[in-house]
Amino acid sequence: MQAHPFLSLLAATVLAASGAAADEADGNAKRPAIKSNRWQEDWSVLADPALRTQPLDALKYVPLSAIDPESYISFGATVRERFESNHTPSFGIGGAGGDSYVIERAQFHIDLHLYDDWQIFTQFEDDRAFGKQDIGPADADKVDLRLAFIGYSHDFDAGTFKARIGRQDFAFDLQRFVSSRDGPNVRQSFDAVWADWETGPWRFLGFVSQPVQYSDEQAFDDTSNGAFRFSTLRIERQVFGTNELSAYWSVYHRDAAHYLDGSGEEDRQIFDTRFAGNAAGFDWDLEGMGQLGTVGNKDIRAWAVGARAGYTFEDLGWSPRIGLQFDAASGDSHPDDGTLGTFNPLFPNGYYFSLAGYTGYANLIHLKPSITVKPTDQLTITTAIGLQWRQTAADAIYVQPNQPVSGTAGKGGRWTGAYAQLRADYAFTPNLSGAIEAVHFEAGNAIRRAGGHDGNYLGAELKFSW
Repeated sequence: MQAHPFLSLLAATVLAASGAAADEADGNAKRPAIKSNRWQEDWSVLADPALRTQPLDALKYVPLSAIDPESYISFGATVRERFESNHTPSFGIGGAGGDSYVIERAQFHIDLHLYDDWQIFTQFEDDRAFGKQDIGPADADKVDLRLAFIGYSHDFDAGTFKARIGRQDFAFDLQRFVSSRDGPNVRQSFDAVWADWETGPWRFLGFVSQPVQYSDEQAFDDTSNGAFRFSTLRIERQVFGTNELSAYWSVYHRDAAHYLDGSGEEDRQIFDTRFAGNAAGFDWDLEGMGQLGTVGNKDIRAWAVGARAGYTFEDLGWSPRIGLQFDAASGDSHPDDGTLGTFNPLFPNGYYFSLAGYTGYANLIHLKPSITVKPTDQLTITTAIGLQWRQTAADAIYVQPNQPVSGTAGKGGRWTGAYAQLRADYAFTPNLSGAIEAVHFEAGNAIRRAGGHDGNYLGAELKFSW
């Protein structure tokens, strides 16, 4: 396995960062947390020399002005290494055999802040898949420009205005349908213009974008163009305290789309509503989406709903949370008619169900009870059982991201199967985290009649961020 060019820098700081985190002082508690979206971090607090206690803090905050601490440059990097073993990708149908491999994501960014309003953020990403038999667009991408945008933010008396232009990422809510795709190896970016207005309990935002399409042929070959477009208007309102009610309308266009019951130019009008919040130990997230439009000469009539709810026993040891998840998405009930009913999950995150990839958000009914405990502040353990059906047996069974399983459309019953999931997440330090996930999928009759088998997945991950 080849060593990545960023690893030598990061390895030199791991041990030092671990020791510094263990010696956390009261002042250090004000340091910003490492975020999945690195452009959201604000390192201007390091203008206070007393907070510069960790290795390479001189590069986390490079002041540009002696009188303006908000003008600075910050450098950072993230490396994620994950070992995966998948006994039966796509249930072993279509020639897919067992596979074990390592995927690696390495990122390096430069974050320039000018005064209190302007930000110029640039991030490079290199994604490798070592030993993987079937490498797809979400698995590997030679070093490329992942993010490069100019951002503006200003507080007015009436509210806050924000805008970004350039290559950026964005995600909505639980990332069921619009995500930065953090689960797979290659994250999703958009070449976009974004505007945002926040006032009191209200937030209004909109963007026009061309989703970035990825190529692993050579460095810096990722592109976007008008053949694939995604644009949105969204409104949010805090209700009953800090609970959130939101709705958005999106336009989704692809020049060449392919479904089991239709192909051609795809134009979808998307309508989404969501209500999420928590109170008295309960938490909930309810979302519904409808899709209208055309694919080729066929009309689109598709829908999906998703719900997560739970109760946390905060006074008990390990703070157990009992959760229940329900998801449903339409399939195409009548092939060869003038209507396509298969739901398009848009930009799914890849880990909403599990990292195993056995479950796609199309033609689906999914019920998943779970238990989550925290034996320590650093360790979180989740166990779950998932039960799956097809919304209609006339359409196929789908795996992530939206791939039909060959030989299942119109054959067998609606029952798809059941899976057991066990996941453990551990935060070694604020900079270093790890996770282990295991999934066993017991395939139903429709999968077995198509030549498929039970699935077994094991993943082990380490992520270091500086």
